[in-house]
Amino acid sequence: MMSERNSGSRRAATGMTALCALLVLMLLGGCGLKTMPVPPQDIVPTAITDLNYVLDEKGVTLSWTYPARTVRGEEVSDITAFDLYRAVVPAASYCDTCPIPFGEPMQIPGGVVPEGKPKTATYASTLLRPGHLYFFMVRSRSGWWAESADSNVVSFLWNIPPAAPGQLAVETSGNGISLSWLPVTTHPDGSIIPEPVKYQVFRSQAGGPFAPLDGLLDKAAYTDTEVEAGRSYQYKVQAVTIYDKGQVGGGVTAPATAVPVDRTASTPPEGVTAIRTVAGVKVLWNEGQDRSVRGYRVYRRLPDEQRATMVGEVSVPATLFDDQAPPQAEMWFYSVTSLDNASPPNESSPSAEVKVRN
Repeated sequence: MMSERNSGSRRAATGMTALCALLVLMLLGGCGLKTMPVPPQDIVPTAITDLNYVLDEKGVTLSWTYPARTVRGEEVSDITAFDLYRAVVPAASYCDTCPIPFGEPMQIPGGVVPEGKPKTATYASTLLRPGHLYFFMVRSRSGWWAESADSNVVSFLWNIPPAAPGQLAVETSGNGISLSWLPVTTHPDGSIIPEPVKYQVFRSQAGGPFAPLDGLLDKAAYTDTEVEAGRSYQYKVQAVTIYDKGQVGGGVTAPATAVPVDRTASTPPEGVTAIRTVAGVKVLWNEGQDRSVRGYRVYRRLPDEQRATMVGEVSVPATLFDDQAPPQAEMWFYSVTSLDNASPPNESSPSAEVKVRN
């Protein structure tokens, strides 16, 4: 009897084991799992670190770069979506030590990540409430279960923006490009701004994107000295109202274009000499080291003249000029200037005069 009971127990245990194995196979087969699951770290994108914002009189525009790598360094070919988190806090009740009260995220469609070329995502919001602080943070997804860590958090104060500066003018000068505009004192509706107003200058080079220059300015004027002669620059100016809890960017001027001109002349030639010949006078000078010099002008002055008269021009590498049949006089005075390759060329001051007797 004991042997039969043991045999029955073994048969029951074997049957239970077989049933469990069958259930496992059914579960695996039912969910379609044919291979080992992919570890999440292999497809989770790296966190976004360049979330940025730009304010204008309409609202805010956020931008960030698509992640190109996973947390393990593998290439990301596609971002399914972005989860954009937003928090809105009245400025009067803001607590800088309290957690940011982010709400449920807004989902923004992603797209293909181009190989070797950064791709930028943007989001614009115009429904902003005056007197409130806004906080934004974004995550990216490469699948419904593969979400990145939090991005950097950006925050700003929104209030009624200032009007755009008026009458932006640009002028080239010896120091660079000078800008001026009318100060801003009102909102777009004409109401007076009681807070301080500052200005942000933006510059575009050769048709490229506009980028801010330096910091906020107190005065309605700016001189850009980091420019190259002959290159085209465009400028815009934005008014910014300063509050205790932040700043609000307002209207932006229409672009103004300027092309700086090189007005820096080269040094005058050295070693100028003049020799009387049968036919006239030969004027000679030393070759300079300035590679921007493209030529020279030769001037002659008579004893009774206050100003010299140009009598000839030569191109480099020549360093000699033959003044044939100069006017009759007891003596002549000669000087030489250099011309650079700017358009139009800049002329140096004259060299020291040399005297030749007839």
